[in-house]
Amino acid sequence: MSVLTAFRDSERARSIIERIHRRNTGDISIMEFCGGHTVAIFRSGIRSVMPESVRMLSGPGCPVCVTSNADLDRAVALAKTPGVTITTYGDMLKVPGSRESLMQVRAQGYPVEIVYSTLDALKLAEEQPDREIVFFAIGFETTAPAAAAAVLQARKRGLKNFSICSVMKLTIPGARALLAMGEVKVDGVIGPGHVSSIIGSDAWRFLPEEHGIPVAISGFEPLDLLAATDAIMEMHEQRRPALVNTYSRVVRPEGNRKAWGAVEEVFTLDEAGWRGFGIIPESGLVLREEFADFDADRRFDITVEDSEEHPACRCGEVLRGVITPHECKVFGTACTPESPLGPCMVSSEGSCAAYYHYQRQLA
Repeated sequence: MSVLTAFRDSERARSIIERIHRRNTGDISIMEFCGGHTVAIFRSGIRSVMPESVRMLSGPGCPVCVTSNADLDRAVALAKTPGVTITTYGDMLKVPGSRESLMQVRAQGYPVEIVYSTLDALKLAEEQPDREIVFFAIGFETTAPAAAAAVLQARKRGLKNFSICSVMKLTIPGARALLAMGEVKVDGVIGPGHVSSIIGSDAWRFLPEEHGIPVAISGFEPLDLLAATDAIMEMHEQRRPALVNTYSRVVRPEGNRKAWGAVEEVFTLDEAGWRGFGIIPESGLVLREEFADFDADRRFDITVEDSEEHPACRCGEVLRGVITPHECKVFGTACTPESPLGPCMVSSEGSCAAYYHYQRQLA
């Protein structure tokens, strides 16, 4: 039996599900803070086997979705700057900004390139020395080490035509902001596996210690998610909120210090605008002064018009767990993956996209 198969074993899954149904927790709301978990939960059908007393919520765990229109508009303005080629991950292209998306800009003839890693952007800078290559860096702690490594590599290789437009964000300030709003009842949190592999499981201790909320770090296989859910329910049942790491094969208490050390070498903290949240202090990563030469915001003098959201789009409320996608009037009608009004319908980790592909028939 392969490692992967072991985490999809139906008999073990049935055993955990039966234990979950026997638990005496009463009504309980469990939120996952990772878009990858949202999709994995839908794909494996976990929501459908939960007791009616268990409400599973999706939080602001998709980096594409929480990128604000103001930041998207900045990327569009950079793409239209003479001599600039903007590079980014594929999901970002279809996300509508205030007036147009990067895909629409590319259709107008402006150079916008999809890359699969920061190394692709670096390669492009080496191959096209007469162009300014800007990497539109979205993401959480998971992708930040790669962005940091790209900057360090660019400096090492002496690349003068490579820069980053950083809109990367940190999950812990986002989680704190959501709890501070008090809009949704959260009795337990499924902690993000990939993010925690970088920052460590200990970073989530504030949930039980400051808020009395149990948290279980989880992987992305069905048994990972079931085990994390069961652990949260057990802690809730016993009224003993704590931190449990059910993804210890990947996540260490201290995280990956080498990877995070590179992030701290290149980036520093600043406020950041989150879709649906507004400005959250010290939640964004911006380039340090000593790396200013690689900062696209300093290198290019661009003008961005006032940003605005589509009036019918409720992505912000979806990201805060206030509503489910089904409760948005344009879900599945005016807003579809082919014609999205907001990022939650575009991103492969977006809640609206997950509901559309896996649970639309239950609406």
